[in-house]
Amino acid sequence: MPVYLPKEKKAEIFEKYGGSAQNTGSIEGQIALFTYRIKKLSEHLQQNKKDHSCRRSLLRLVGRRRKMLNYLKRKDIVKYRALIEELGIRG
Repeated sequence: MPVYLPKEKKAEIFEKYGGSAQNTGSIEGQIALFTYRIKKLSEHLQQNKKDHSCRRSLLRLVGRRRKMLNYLKRKDIVKYRALIEELGIRG
């Protein structure tokens, strides 16, 4: 089940984490967008346990977010720590 976001929601996420709504290339904004999509797919999978294509999409998103987080961690550890704290990724 693909998660289609309205333009307004996507712009809101990039505004909050990327600096501006047009800055869609910022690593923080992309990680925040992936986190939002992961959250929505997880909710879907809670109700539809046998949706294997959705599960595969979720695992792909988690892997892509992990790679971006590793990149951010290498480049700027302070921004990395602030972002995971704000998004509540780590427990």
